[in-house]
Amino acid sequence: MPDGVMSDAVQTTRRIRTPFRPFRLESAKYRAVFAAKRSFYGKTLVLWVACLPDAGRKAGVVVSKRALPLAVERNRAKRLMRESFRLNRDALCEDVDILLVARSGIKGRTYQEVALDFERLCQRAKIWRKRACNASSPA
Repeated sequence: MPDGVMSDAVQTTRRIRTPFRPFRLESAKYRAVFAAKRSFYGKTLVLWVACLPDAGRKAGVVVSKRALPLAVERNRAKRLMRESFRLNRDALCEDVDILLVARSGIKGRTYQEVALDFERLCQRAKIWRKRACNASSPA
């Protein structure tokens, strides 16, 4: 097989996936999201919301060693939260930035459970577009 050419078997098993990086919140904006003081607590995560003038539906993830002491657990929690955001990003209002903070309840949860918790929190925060999108009103 020549260099740079993949066999048909390899090409069919590859998934086309949108990476999380374009939706990542810059670390300098974390402080602004925390300063907005809008947080919503779920079973697996805490959702911090900020309606900023330069917001662009971006998310940051935070996992503390206190909540999940093992690095494997912290990395899995980050993957679950990023994937929940990435797949539901289009359902969010355009003018919000969010931070997802893992709680100890995320340990051992499936993607579906984390995504359902994420959706519930977004609905409570009124940033879910499938319902009335009124992100500017305080919650």
